Amino acid sequence: MAEKKVRDQPVETRKQWVGAIEPLALTRQCELAGVNRSTVYAPQKAVRPDEQELKLLGLIDAEYTRHPFYGSRKIKRYLRGLGYKINRKRVQRLMGILGLAGMAPGPNTSRPHPQHKVYPYLLRGVNVIRPNQVWSTDITYIRLLRGFVYLVAVIDWYSRKVLSWRLSNTLDSGFCVDCLEQALQAYGTPEIFNTDQGCQFTSEAFTGVLLKEGITISMDGRGRALDNIFVERLWRSVKHEDVYLKGYATMPDLLIGLTEYFVLYNTERPHQSLDYETPDQVYRTAIGGGARIVDKYREKEKSHPKIATK
Repeated sequence: MAEKKVRDQPVETRKQWVGAIEPLALTRQCELAGVNRSTVYAPQKAVRPDEQELKLLGLIDAEYTRHPFYGSRKIKRYLRGLGYKINRKRVQRLMGILGLAGMAPGPNTSRPHPQHKVYPYLLRGVNVIRPNQVWSTDITYIRLLRGFVYLVAVIDWYSRKVLSWRLSNTLDSGFCVDCLEQALQAYGTPEIFNTDQGCQFTSEAFTGVLLKEGITISMDGRGRALDNIFVERLWRSVKHEDVYLKGYATMPDLLIGLTEYFVLYNTERPHQSLDYETPDQVYRTAIGGGARIVDKYREKEKSHPKIATK
């Protein structure tokens, strides 16, 4: 079972596990990681994707953002529907380049930590009726020409306003804590703060800031992306309205572009769910916003009790 879980990881990920500084011999490391020794010893030459492959990578990235639960089979079917003659093995290779796997919001952005405390989800059925009642955060990835960077943001549920954001080329908790502290300094404290169960948000560094400020902590259920639906919608908007259109190649370009986009998002872009007002306007006036998360499955159980017994 353990061997199967290891080999479920992309080859490029497994190769990164092997290093000369480890006390274990490289031969044994390669055996445990399930990679060929020649791929570790041989110098690796960067292969630049051709024009069609870049287009396929973009299509896969966009479709995965719309449907993060899609695996290689459904992605293959989607691409074939667009007229591409492509097999599942190639789709798996391309998804491996992007670091994608079905049922995940991005490449390893929500890894739990077995020793970190996980808090219960507190927002199902709660009416959000004012600004600073509920904030939430999440991490997504953005593909650049030579790798990934990670984007974290804090959003106010009532107004959908982006209160702060940060970019990082690593997934440590530091940039998440910086983002949280910036939002607290600029906008005060919320009553409830919601995150997923990723180790960045369950870490003592992150939860310690919330507890120190007397903020109630809520965390999504495992595998329930809709528990944090407003941040998921934000990522869709960011990628489809900015990132995919501009195709950023470097971190500085992305930083400038996102700075401009989030100003537009907060101050100019009308939101249908806000009766076509902007997040800034709704946050400032406390009029026209709001939210309520309903568990549709549980509502159906109440209506049809037999469903719960199946």
